[in-house]
Amino acid sequence: MPETLTLYVLNGPNLNLLGVREPDIYGRETLADVQAMCEAAAEGARVVFRQSNHEGQLVDWIQEARLEADALVINPAAFTHTSVALLDALKTLSIPVVECHLSNPAAREAFRHHSYVSLAATGVIAGFGPRSYELAVRAALDLARRAGTKG
Repeated sequence: MPETLTLYVLNGPNLNLLGVREPDIYGRETLADVQAMCEAAAEGARVVFRQSNHEGQLVDWIQEARLEADALVINPAAFTHTSVALLDALKTLSIPVVECHLSNPAAREAFRHHSYVSLAATGVIAGFGPRSYELAVRAALDLARRAGTKG
C-alpha cells in the first residue's frame, strides 16, 4: 500500500482574519473554511495547516517541513514582499513549493508586484480567491507524486 503524502499549508500574517478583513478583496470565507477546502482537495494526503503572524514561526515551520513534508503550499501574505528570511528557508527545501495568494498581487499596488518567495517557489497560484488554495494543494501533491518520493 502506498505511503501517505504529507502536505504543509502555511499561512502568513493577518490570514487569521479572513472573512472579516477586507472581504471585498479576500472574500467572506474564514481560514477554517480554507482549511476544510484544503483537506478536501488533498484527497487523503495528510495536511498540516498552520497560520502565524510571526515571520520566525513561519521559518521554523518551513524548516520542519524540510524533514516532514512531501510538498508545501505557502501564502506568505505581506511577507511575500519583504521576507528574505522566508526566501532563505524555502531555498533549503528539495520538495515542491507552491506560492498561493487569494488576490492577484500583480493587479494590485506596485509594492505587491515583487515576491521574494517566488524566487524559491516551484509555481505560483493567485487571484482565484479561496479556490487558489484548492488549486495549489492539487498542484503541490501532483508534483510530489511525480517526484516519486511517496504514494
